[in-house]
Amino acid sequence: MTEDHAAPPTITRAQILGVTLGNALEFYDFLVFSFFAVQIGQCFFPATNPQSSLLLALATFGAGFLTRPIGAVVIGGLGDRIGRRPMMLLSFAMIGLSTLGVALTPSYAAIGIAAPILVILFRLVQGFALGGEVGTSTAFLAEAAPEMKRGRYISLQYAGQGASTLLAGVIGVSLATAMSDAALASWGWRIVMAIGAATVPVGLVLRNSLPETLHATASASRPPPLKSYAKVAIFAFLTMLSATIGTYVLNYMTTFAKATLGMASGVALGATVAVGLGNMIGSLMSGVLSDRDGRRPWMVWPMIAVAVGVMPAFWLLVRWPTATMLYAVSFLLRLVLSIAVTTAFIAVAESLPIRVRSGALSIVYALAISIFGGSTQFVIAWLTGVTGNPLSPAWYMFGAVVLGVVAMAFARETAPGRLKTAAYADI
Repeated sequence: MTEDHAAPPTITRAQILGVTLGNALEFYDFLVFSFFAVQIGQCFFPATNPQSSLLLALATFGAGFLTRPIGAVVIGGLGDRIGRRPMMLLSFAMIGLSTLGVALTPSYAAIGIAAPILVILFRLVQGFALGGEVGTSTAFLAEAAPEMKRGRYISLQYAGQGASTLLAGVIGVSLATAMSDAALASWGWRIVMAIGAATVPVGLVLRNSLPETLHATASASRPPPLKSYAKVAIFAFLTMLSATIGTYVLNYMTTFAKATLGMASGVALGATVAVGLGNMIGSLMSGVLSDRDGRRPWMVWPMIAVAVGVMPAFWLLVRWPTATMLYAVSFLLRLVLSIAVTTAFIAVAESLPIRVRSGALSIVYALAISIFGGSTQFVIAWLTGVTGNPLSPAWYMFGAVVLGVVAMAFARETAPGRLKTAAYADI
């Protein structure tokens, strides 16, 4: 057997659940900042008008993306040298502690300029940790999976992210229902972050029981030359760019509903539930369907469907800004987008050599996320404010999705059940 097709280690469902839950909790801690951007802006960035406060909060959210490439190089690279398991433990502990730091930071009214400085520092630590998490945990799932079920295993990476979004939305809606907007802005959002930090001991225990999937012979071997997987890296960057913009536009739906459409906090936070549910279901569907039918059809056609549907969907939402319309648009767009981008991610993960899988995945993912994930919500909030056009998020997402369609059109099949070799056409 080659190193990329070595027999997977014996692993239990509970251990696979440990990887998925750990990843979900990390994304929960990171993304909850975005969902409560309005309230966090009021707490740490008081300004003369709500738009400025929101932009400052979103800029701080974006700061967490600056250190993602550094974390990808350090944690992802070490994952290829000393193992997946220790790096998954490290990244989980770091993001949990930094999230607790944000939750406990006093407001601007209490300690002045020190408040936003501390929040930014904690966000930088979060970004560093998450930058290495994606590559190491995805490499683990790819290597632990039976060959014919690799899509199902890797799809758990994105399903975990969907579960984290869903959980944050359910907790947010519950709090918004139970307390006033003033209380939610003052201290309610801190409860959501503290809940995420409280799960750190559980996550560490779950991950500590995992076997190591990077064998000594693989870690000691010479890394393959970049040119041998450069096409895969380029494809990965383009599809992750498209997926990132689409994802963070949809993650912005709660803020969009509240800040642009004027919906109440309880109704707006329901969009987070819809997005999380769509992400989780779509990701799980992609694993099953792409294992059965191959990767390529479940990349290209769902992405085309999103490109065709995003503008009409947002137009309907702006025309009829009801809770039902908000949830339907959020759920359907996220469901179909998740099928496409999760399948593309599966294809990338199984195409990379095991010796560089953790680091390469981390770096490519982190670069796309740091450039476009950190800026997307700021850009669409700024565009909406400058143009006065509530369809600005839709236009931005449409452009990104079209780019994703073009990149996916050049991809060749990688599913073991369809082809035994993984290759990509020239891009």
